[in-house]
Amino acid sequence: MIFRDATIDDLPFIVDIYNSTIPGRMVTADIDPVNIEDKIEWFKNHNPSTRPIWIVTNDQHESLGWVSFQDFYGRPAYKGTAEISIYLSDKFRGRGFGKKILSYAFSKCNVLGIHTLLGFIFKHNEVSINLFAEMGFEEWADLKEIAAIDNQRYSLVIMGRRINS
Repeated sequence: MIFRDATIDDLPFIVDIYNSTIPGRMVTADIDPVNIEDKIEWFKNHNPSTRPIWIVTNDQHESLGWVSFQDFYGRPAYKGTAEISIYLSDKFRGRGFGKKILSYAFSKCNVLGIHTLLGFIFKHNEVSINLFAEMGFEEWADLKEIAAIDNQRYSLVIMGRRINS
């Protein structure tokens, strides 16, 4: 697998994959598709040396998906804590890439200044919860029924892992 810093030219790819997850109501709290303009400010708030967005490709140069890191809370004391998000193209989901991506992310946390990683995952997304648990994350919070989508309430689990540096 190859990881590279995303450029603004990757934004259509990032948005397409993100939008592909919305109908399933498993991954994001967005209810309607987003557009490129909606994500420009989000993109600009990432810094390759501390809070990157990576495009992930396989050895055949197919784009598998993307990974992003973002600040947890925005206060100086939380500087070493980041939320990680992984979005894969539907044709590459369920094939073990999530484990490889998390392993790579762990190996880069020290240089990114990250000592704690968080994953914000809907409680009903058992596949992602199991992946994060398998990779050493623990459930640190269960925010009960805080999301409302299609007249249903969903709980959000925060999975956390300390990174050895």
